[in-house]
Amino acid sequence: MTEQPPTFSPQLLSGKRILITGGGTGLGRGVARHLVDHGAEVHLWGRREAVLSEAAAEASASRPGSVHFHTVDVRDYDNVDETMGRIWDDHGPLTGVVNNAAANFIAQTKDLSPRAFSAITSTVMNGSFHTTHAAGRRWIADGLPGSVLSTLTTWVWTGSAFVVPSAMAKAAVHSMTMSLAVEWAKYNIRVNALAPGPIPTDYAWEMLNPTDKSSVGATQADQIPAGRTGTMAELANLTMFLLSDACDYLTGQTIAMDGGQMLAGPGTFAGLTSLSDADWAQIKETSKAASESSKAQRSV
Repeated sequence: MTEQPPTFSPQLLSGKRILITGGGTGLGRGVARHLVDHGAEVHLWGRREAVLSEAAAEASASRPGSVHFHTVDVRDYDNVDETMGRIWDDHGPLTGVVNNAAANFIAQTKDLSPRAFSAITSTVMNGSFHTTHAAGRRWIADGLPGSVLSTLTTWVWTGSAFVVPSAMAKAAVHSMTMSLAVEWAKYNIRVNALAPGPIPTDYAWEMLNPTDKSSVGATQADQIPAGRTGTMAELANLTMFLLSDACDYLTGQTIAMDGGQMLAGPGTFAGLTSLSDADWAQIKETSKAASESSKAQRSV
């Protein structure tokens, strides 16, 4: 499906300063360009400077100088807090935060190491809290409104086999969304989340659909009632609406945008229960190769 022309005014996000964690790749990188095209100043966080630099140049093509990037490990609160302070000092207070940094891969839970579990949960759960807290306490101290938007999945309602650390961590961020919406509403800070269905991106697709046999999982387009995967433009449109001033009364909500997949399925990896240990060994090797390639880029 081809992306549609812009739906909103090009000034929709004029005056907004928006941080996207995990902004160098995937959904974060794709959405950034749309925010810029609608007037926002965007800050990208990630761990790979070369990738961030490339993403910033791509996103700011229509408005040079509108995108800034910072190498940040969201698992490290001191790193997060210090960089947040520099944004406040050098560019002015943020108006919105998009918690998009994530890690995930399919695996049999019995084979997961504590290190693998921590790599996923610390990025998704700890990272989302660290970033939200660092921005939120500054908004509260300054008496400013703010908007937090986290990227989740429909597994927060159903769970999902073979991605247990991700399902657990994203469920925790779903809980944070509801909890902080109540606690911070009096400060005019809104906290919401999106649960998109499959939207193809290079690295995520390699980790969640690494072999022909793993394609029976949640990434299958023919398992979606709409008959297709989502597009970056569709995700960006909903993101922009939630970060704009058009819905100040909306808070504490996780909104599914999945073409009806969860209601029909749900959209989980339960179909992988038929795979053998040999199939999983092949998946592990393929995923490992993709991960090593990603690490090599990170060191550039």
